[in-house]
Amino acid sequence: MADPIAELQEALADAVVRLSGGEALDLALERPAQAEHGDYATSVAMRLAPVLSRPPREIAEELAGAVAALPWVAAAEVAGPGFLNLRLAPGWYRDTLTAMLADGAEFGHGAPVAGIETLVEFVSANPTGDLTIGSARNAAYGDCVARLLAFAGEPVVREYYFNDAGNQIQLFGASLRARRLGEDVPEGGYPGEEVAEIAAALPLVDDAPLEEWTRLGVETMMGRIRASLERMRVGFDLWTSEQTLHQSGAVAGAVERARAEGHVFDQDGATWLRTTTFGDDKDRVLIKADGETTYFAADLAYIDLKFARGATRAIYVLGADHHGYIQRLKAGAACLGHDPEAVEILIYQLVTVSGERMGKRRGNVITMDGLADAIGVDAARYFLVQRSHDQQLDIDLDLAVEESSKNPVYYVQYAHARCRSILRKAEEEGRMTVGVGTSHAPEGPEMALVRRLAEWPDVARTAAALRAPHRIVTWAHELAGDFHAFHHDLYVLHEDDDVRAFRLAAVRATGEALERALGLIGVEAPERM
Repeated sequence: MADPIAELQEALADAVVRLSGGEALDLALERPAQAEHGDYATSVAMRLAPVLSRPPREIAEELAGAVAALPWVAAAEVAGPGFLNLRLAPGWYRDTLTAMLADGAEFGHGAPVAGIETLVEFVSANPTGDLTIGSARNAAYGDCVARLLAFAGEPVVREYYFNDAGNQIQLFGASLRARRLGEDVPEGGYPGEEVAEIAAALPLVDDAPLEEWTRLGVETMMGRIRASLERMRVGFDLWTSEQTLHQSGAVAGAVERARAEGHVFDQDGATWLRTTTFGDDKDRVLIKADGETTYFAADLAYIDLKFARGATRAIYVLGADHHGYIQRLKAGAACLGHDPEAVEILIYQLVTVSGERMGKRRGNVITMDGLADAIGVDAARYFLVQRSHDQQLDIDLDLAVEESSKNPVYYVQYAHARCRSILRKAEEEGRMTVGVGTSHAPEGPEMALVRRLAEWPDVARTAAALRAPHRIVTWAHELAGDFHAFHHDLYVLHEDDDVRAFRLAAVRATGEALERALGLIGVEAPERM
C-alpha cells in the first residue's frame, strides 16, 4: 500500500469501469466537510450520468452496491443529487498505518525517474554584497523545490551562477579600494558595511592593482555568501562563474552556434539575436557596437552549458524584477536548437519583515544572516516558504519567535516533540507495543489523523509538480492540528493492549510524517521542546 488513497481510488475505479461499460473517470475522492457524511465522497455518478443517459442517483445507488462489497468499505451511501459517501472499514485504517510505518522515511517517495535530470539554478546573487532577505526567499524556495523534486524521484543538480565579470565587478573592486583609503566610493559603487569590512581585511597594500582588489574581493565575498547559505542549510553541487564562460570561449561559441542556426544578425554595428522568432517582445543585443558582450550573451552560453552537461530540464528561480526574462531565456534556448519548454522560470515575489524585533533592522537592507539572527534558521526557512512564491510575503518577526500555538513553526515542531515524548514514556513504562493491533475500531480523532497521514503521497507529489513547497507547510500544519486534537481527546497509553497498539502506531506515524515534511522544507524536527 504505497499510496493508501490511490489504491482505494483504484479499487473504486474498477467498479466504475464495470458499471459504465469501460468509461474511466477520475473519481476525485474528497473528504466531506462534515464528518457525518462519511470518510470520503465522490461525485463520479453525476459525471457518468450524461455518458450513460441515466439519472445520477440511480447510477450512485448501483455504484454503492458494487463498492460496498470491497473489503475496505464499511458502507456506501447515496446523498443529494447523486453524491456517493463512503465509510471505511477499521481494517483500512490498520492497513494504512501498517503500510506507512513499513515504508518509514520512504513513504510517499516517488519511484526513480529515468531519462530526466533537472538542474535547479537559484540565488545566483552577484558577489558584490551580502545576501539580502530577497535572496533568502530565493534560497529557501529554490532549495525546497530541489528537495521536492528529489523526493519525487527526479535526479536533481543544484547550481549557483555568479556574475564575476563586467563593469559591476570592476566597480566592486574600486569600491573596496576606496573604502580602504577612506575615499568616496565611485558612482554606482557599493557603500555597504560589508564592503568596508572586506576592504580592511584583504591582505593587499593600498596601492595594489585594481585587478587584485577585484579578484580577492570577489573570492572573499563568495566565501561570505557560501557561509551564509550553509547556515541556512542550502547547498549547491555546482558553482559556475560568468568569467569562465568568457575565458573558455563558451560565449563566443554560443553566438556562433546561434548564427549557424540562422538566428543572429548584424545591425548598426552590433550583433543581435532574433529572439522575436520565438515569442520574445524584442530582439536582444549580444555584442554591442563597441565590441563589448552583453549579459545576455553570457546567459546564452550558460543555457547551452546546462544542456551540454546532460540536463533535460533547466529551472531558474528569479525575483519579480526578472519577469521579462521568462520569454527571452526560452527564446535563447530555442535559438540554440534546444526545446524552449525545457526551460522553466519560477518567479518569486518580494518579502518584507515587520514586528518590534526589527529594531536596527529598520534600515533599507535586511540581510539573510540578519533574518537568521533575529528569528533562527528554522523559523526563517519555515516562514520564507509558508506562502506561494507568486505571492508577496511579510514575515512577522515577533510571531516567528513566539512560543505558542500562534507561531506556526512552533506549533508544528511541538507536535513532533510531543510524539517523541509519548513514545519515550511508553518505553520507560514498559508499555511500548509492536504493530497496530488486530481489532481496535478507531474513533473519530484517530480516523481523522490517519486520513490526514494517508494524504502524504499525493501532497508530496502535487507539491513537486507545482513547485509549491507551501503545500507541504500547509499539510504539516493541518497534520499537527489533527494530532493535537487526537492527543487532547484520547488517552494514548490505554490499558487495553489493542487500543494502545493502534494509538502508539498513529503517534509513530505522525512523528515520522512531520519529520519527513519538515525535512523537505529544511526545518529541523526537535526531539524535545
